[in-house]
Amino acid sequence: MTTTLRTSNIVILLAAVTGAVLLAGCASVGSGNTTSLLTAAGFRARTPQTPKQQELYAALPPYKVQQATVPGKGVFYVYKDANAGVAYIGREAEYQQYKQLCVQQQIASDYYMAAQMNTVYARGWYGAWGPRAFLW
Repeated sequence: MTTTLRTSNIVILLAAVTGAVLLAGCASVGSGNTTSLLTAAGFRARTPQTPKQQELYAALPPYKVQQATVPGKGVFYVYKDANAGVAYIGREAEYQQYKQLCVQQQIASDYYMAAQMNTVYARGWYGAWGPRAFLW
């Protein structure tokens, strides 16, 4: 009975940690690392210079990639970094590269978390059959 209880507790703990990791991973993609990913994908940082650019910049929601269409120029993507006062601008190819980098970052984060969880559980099992077995 206690083995079943321990197993169910471990399963519940793993489910909770996995849920927290997924939420943290999604949040980290939208945080300060976003500008690094945008730059790596080929987005260019631009400071609004003209009154029209400053007006458009002010209308953008901060810290969110937005799609925009300019007649005659096509589709592009803009990310407003309100703290730095710049907009990151890219086309469809840069946006697709950005999305791919986000996925790669999430996978790397998941692997890192899994490795950390493996070491934590390995430490818990070490010596489980020796004198420490009854300390649980």
